[in-house]
Amino acid sequence: MHIRDRIKELRRVKAGDLRPNPRNWRLHPPAQQDALRGLLAEVGYADALLAREMEDGTLMLVDGHLRAETTPEALVPVLVLDIDEREADKILLTHDPLAGMATVAEEQLQSLLADVQTENEAVRSMLAALERESTERREDTLFQSPPDVPAVNVPECYQVVVECADEEDQRAVFERMREEGYRCRVLTL
Repeated sequence: MHIRDRIKELRRVKAGDLRPNPRNWRLHPPAQQDALRGLLAEVGYADALLAREMEDGTLMLVDGHLRAETTPEALVPVLVLDIDEREADKILLTHDPLAGMATVAEEQLQSLLADVQTENEAVRSMLAALERESTERREDTLFQSPPDVPAVNVPECYQVVVECADEEDQRAVFERMREEGYRCRVLTL
């Protein structure tokens, strides 16, 4: 399979000069906005925005609307793509959902959650939500039966469990029941 490189160049552009895409369908709730501001303050820009060059030379965003809105005065890294409007729409529609299809490696996630520190309350809140989701996933798997386990037919049986004060009492009850002819087993919980 031949895969084309559609990145023409990396430019540093004032975020406020980027044109938002009128077809952008993603909304950014306050918690996401706050978390992004927190991460930008603690780490800075670590990813490029995506844009395509219009006929008039302006750049229209394909991805990175919230980052551009959050830092309108900043010079931001922009990957200028060699794509037409139809391709821009396809990227706009699929970029975030494609990333969202990734699954979770729980051990690695737990390791990161244990190691990463933040001073920002919004980022801490986002990480706490990630931890809760992880816990819910782990708890859900505890109650799921493995898919290929055959059904087990357990025959009816009637049992009595007797609580004993201690091991000596347990031994006495066990011996008495055996003397009366009952089939018994000792169980310690």
